[in-house]
Amino acid sequence: MAEVPSPSEIRPATAADLPAILAVEQSCYSQPWSEVQFRDELGTPHAHLDLLLIDGDLAGYHCWWLLCGELHVLNLATAPCFRRRGVAAALLEEALRQGAAVGMERALLEVRAGNDGAIRLYRRFGFVESGRRKGYYPDGEDALLMEKASGSRSTGRLG
Repeated sequence: MAEVPSPSEIRPATAADLPAILAVEQSCYSQPWSEVQFRDELGTPHAHLDLLLIDGDLAGYHCWWLLCGELHVLNLATAPCFRRRGVAAALLEEALRQGAAVGMERALLEVRAGNDGAIRLYRRFGFVESGRRKGYYPDGEDALLMEKASGSRSTGRLG
């Protein structure tokens, strides 16, 4: 796992975690997911909504699907007070590890074209740009489509 402060753990989210997840979501995104969207993910068989906790505090979470050999990262967020501490890298590494364990063929995601930090993270993990959706976000910003083949080289491991 990427190096994050100890003690830390990654575990599946439950409905009881939603208030903390929503607080982080709202602090990270101009168009945050709603409670209904997160509840839907908790009830979706192929969805994974995982938390990374540090000393019991929510440091970050990710939501991803594993379906038909593809891992699709839907949401990845780090609480502002835990940024630049390896949280997002640890969560992404864990999703890719779980996907590889069940024969994932490729991983996919979309990211705001202006989110340089996230793009750098994804590139470290072997993701490459595979397309662009012009004006995808409500504010008109483009979305970059990125993907990683299951065997592609990753330099994302931090520890």
